[in-house]
Amino acid sequence: MAETSIEWTDATWNPVAGCTILTAGCTNCYAMRMAARLEAMGVEKYEGLTRKSGGRAKWTGKITLDRKSLAVPSTWAKPRRVFVNSMSDLFHSDVPADFIADVWKVMADTRRHTYQILTKRPDRMLEIVPKLPKLPNVWLGTSVEDGRVLHRVDELRQVPAAIRFISFEPLIGSVDGADLRDIHWAIVGGESGPKARDMDPEWVDEIERMCRRSGTAFFFKQWGGRNKKATGRTLNGRTYDEMPSATL
Repeated sequence: MAETSIEWTDATWNPVAGCTILTAGCTNCYAMRMAARLEAMGVEKYEGLTRKSGGRAKWTGKITLDRKSLAVPSTWAKPRRVFVNSMSDLFHSDVPADFIADVWKVMADTRRHTYQILTKRPDRMLEIVPKLPKLPNVWLGTSVEDGRVLHRVDELRQVPAAIRFISFEPLIGSVDGADLRDIHWAIVGGESGPKARDMDPEWVDEIERMCRRSGTAFFFKQWGGRNKKATGRTLNGRTYDEMPSATL
């Protein structure tokens, strides 16, 4: 577990490490850079997960299952919001269903924590989650970077969950027309880092308006860019830190 500066959570927990580039939102993924750094520091869990291409770290497709980390949440006495697999995707095709079930059991046994699981593969989430217990402390979400992947919203809507949420980050295109019915929370953020792509303010306003119509909590995370601290996280003169209400 690691404490985190991510605005919408308290800590990260990574029972899986490694991933595969899937769509345009993955191009500048911070986890690739971080995995390469951790490997260079000698952290065995991250060995072989990235390679250098054009001077930048890219996923190799190798996935590491860290069974020892499954015991970690039970050691945290204080309840917290936990971002599950910030360095991977729990529903990657190479993560076995029985390992996902093991992660589920940990979350069931530590209900004092709220677990936030984000995937770019809601189709596999939809395949697996209905076979698992529906837990009131597990929030399930998908990442949507532009209009080309709006099908993920429809797939997520079919997944049984206490809270369903969408991370529109990095927002690199308009998602106008997204159907946010039965989506409880939307996080919006621009890409950050040295190769950050610009986010049009109108794309953000579109999502904020859609959230008002659907009753979806709206959380504006950042404008991003090369210096995200300088660009800040205010929208139309204010901050948006809305959180969803539990439905279970």
